[in-house]
Amino acid sequence: MKNILAADIGGTHSRFAHFSEDEDVLSLHEIKWLNTQDAASFSHLIENLRATGMSLMPEDADIVVIAIAGPVERSVRSSPPFIQWNIDLSSAGRDYGFRRYALINDFIAQAFACLTQVGREAERVLPGMPVNGAAKAVIGAGTALGHASLVPDGKGGYIAAPSEAGHANFPFVSEQEYEFQEFLLKERGESFITGNTVVSGQGLSYIHRFLTGEKLDPSSVSEKFSQHPETLYWAARFYGRACRNFALQVLALGGLYIAGGVAAKTPELVYHKAFEAEFRSSDTLRALLEKIPVYLIKDENSGLWGAAACGVKELKNNRQ
Repeated sequence: MKNILAADIGGTHSRFAHFSEDEDVLSLHEIKWLNTQDAASFSHLIENLRATGMSLMPEDADIVVIAIAGPVERSVRSSPPFIQWNIDLSSAGRDYGFRRYALINDFIAQAFACLTQVGREAERVLPGMPVNGAAKAVIGAGTALGHASLVPDGKGGYIAAPSEAGHANFPFVSEQEYEFQEFLLKERGESFITGNTVVSGQGLSYIHRFLTGEKLDPSSVSEKFSQHPETLYWAARFYGRACRNFALQVLALGGLYIAGGVAAKTPELVYHKAFEAEFRSSDTLRALLEKIPVYLIKDENSGLWGAAACGVKELKNNRQ
């Protein structure tokens, strides 16, 4: 039996979990949630984890897999755009006692999660006809908008491909949306508006403020959807657009999975008729889009399952 310490470090929360793997069965034993902003550094975060009394300490794990909300350099470094500190694991054994480790993008973990029980238990949002062995896409709004894909490896398995598409320009398509874009440009003082701004928790607040003049945090906006259906309509349409564009970009004929805290907490966003209308909308490829099923991952610990699955793969590769 192998013990895996999985971590999913985001701009808001840092989650840690103790998994074990025995004869290809992955089992979850314990989860700890910490506030990312309470840590002044990655070392401080590890100290905070030790203080929780977790059942598996980093030095006792057969492998530590850390999923981070940012691009990963040479498998050992990351400078997350929404976290105030960096990670450098080039001396992880000496610094933290790690026996073996893997540093991956947080949505690479979400991609691996689609191949675990998390993916099997995902709710179907839109029907379709998935193609066996075709690429799969995963997208998710939280603090920002994450993307990744699963590409067939030609051997019956998949390779997870990272993406930073959330930092690309978000497409606005009508006069009223252009006004919203101008509102965001003035508010943020940026040269262009990205998906991270529009399809995220902060995006809900911006949409609501633009439409109503009321300044609320994301959770308060969600609570008022019934009173302000136009806010929900706009947010659902934007989410559907982001999902459609990414599904087309990676040709996700194996299905598109929606992860992240925004949809998990407010599933009405992706079950709204505006989401379906926008996702299926295309002058040229509507027939293809109608074949792509869309699933909602409601388990907010899905990244931990994906990180653990990545750990299992790394350990197996090491044994070969």
